[in-house]
Amino acid sequence: MTPAGRAGASPLPAVALVVAGLVCQEVGASIAVLLFPQAGPLGMVLLRLGFSAVILLAVTRPGVRGHSRRDWAAVAVFGVVLATMNGLFYLALERLPLGVTVTIEVLGPLTLSIIAAGRARAFVWAGLALAGVVALAGGGWDRLDGLGVAFALGAAAMWALYIVSSARVGAAFAKLDGLAWAMVIGALVAVPFGLVDAGAALLRPDVLALGAAVALLSSTLPYAFELIALRRLVASAFAVLMSLAPAIAALAGFVLLGQHLSWLEVAGIALVIVASVGAIRGAGRAAAGAVEPVA
Repeated sequence: MTPAGRAGASPLPAVALVVAGLVCQEVGASIAVLLFPQAGPLGMVLLRLGFSAVILLAVTRPGVRGHSRRDWAAVAVFGVVLATMNGLFYLALERLPLGVTVTIEVLGPLTLSIIAAGRARAFVWAGLALAGVVALAGGGWDRLDGLGVAFALGAAAMWALYIVSSARVGAAFAKLDGLAWAMVIGALVAVPFGLVDAGAALLRPDVLALGAAVALLSSTLPYAFELIALRRLVASAFAVLMSLAPAIAALAGFVLLGQHLSWLEVAGIALVIVASVGAIRGAGRAAAGAVEPVA
């Protein structure tokens, strides 16, 4: 689509798709939390990645020819990052509220945006994010599980690596082929951990059905919605909308899991969202300034 065509189209349907994708993700995460007593967090990782891999393979039917060893190495790294990111995220969810976990995880892409901005103003957003994280603790980190925070910070680091790895694989493979193969590798990495954590529960029809629902809600639908939305939204606007994830996660945790947050924690989430939006817009302006205008 040409820039003129994109500018002429109404962005409202695309915005609705992005928000719908975020809602699907957090509803999927809530279902996963409800399944932790039966399948465990790592068992849920196996179910999510396994079903996502099956769905992607069926839809994309990716080929294996025409790629170098370097391309396949990038896919392998991407797959390990996928498995690690999801594993740390679910381990954090076992110990922390959904809204808190997603807010801490957002610090990964937020840090990338601050680095990409390369300007002194970026430190303002970094300071705002730090204030948000301090507020998130509700005035005292003893209110949060330390190991859960460590898992969430690890997931944040993996999310940053996910962004970098996804770009490399996307440049080497057509359409969703690279993602499909990376999802297969991620599922294989998750197999031993999932089997130990879930055991015979992975054979229960109800657990399998809900695991498939988690994969559909947390991976397949959001990714499809995002691809459609990106045809009508510029990347910077899309990234700003994705910054709403902590707020939607907090709402899903409250409605579906009964997780209550203090006003100070809500303020912390709001500060991180504002910092994310500011950092993303700053990085976008920096990137635009680096490109020579076309006469």
